[in-house]
Amino acid sequence: MSKNLLPKHIAIIPDGNRRWAKSRGKSALEGHKFAIEQTMSKLFDTIQELEIPFCTIWLLSPENFVKRSKGEVKNLLFLLKFFLKKKIKELDRKGIRLKVIGNMHDLPKDIQDELNKAIETTKSNSKTTITFAINYGGRDEIIRTINKILKNNKSDSLNSETFSEYLDTKEIPDPDLIIRTGGEKRTSGFLPWQSEYSEYIFLDTLFPDFTQKALRDCVDEYLKRMRRFGK
Repeated sequence: MSKNLLPKHIAIIPDGNRRWAKSRGKSALEGHKFAIEQTMSKLFDTIQELEIPFCTIWLLSPENFVKRSKGEVKNLLFLLKFFLKKKIKELDRKGIRLKVIGNMHDLPKDIQDELNKAIETTKSNSKTTITFAINYGGRDEIIRTINKILKNNKSDSLNSETFSEYLDTKEIPDPDLIIRTGGEKRTSGFLPWQSEYSEYIFLDTLFPDFTQKALRDCVDEYLKRMRRFGK
């Protein structure tokens, strides 16, 4: 693999945790737990082995908070908090900087506190940036961006560069490759502005079964594609 041709930013829509658990006679919580503790941690290791500087993973959308049971959402947030408490020192030691995109203000205070602590702990790291999209929705981000511009921007004109500076991802390059597991072939409003020229790979594999080899295979597929960027 040529390092110069590798994607700089891989984003992942990790779909299929509940179906994976159901197929094994387990609870949805056990599916999410396996995904966070096992699958996600190993994928981060592979991201570092490939020397890919940015990775974003979509953990929760605003719709999840409304359409899933309160118990499941509570469990998901508990698992996130547990992951941060257990893994933050390891992430820091590996040179990983943690960032968060999405509407954090609507999250429970203890989750906000844990996320802010993790962000502060890892803010000086520069080897790899892992971004959690939590309570993130594409339309919500665009609306929040417009409101920030209306409040802060004094210019009479607006261009794409200015708009991008107000997005949640203002310090993160646009994703080169977006991978969705779980068999669905839709974007569900994930990074709509940033994904204009992203390459997509849709996999039938349920996220807990998304292995390190599968991630490498996706990168190999990406390297076979010719990116024209409108040319």
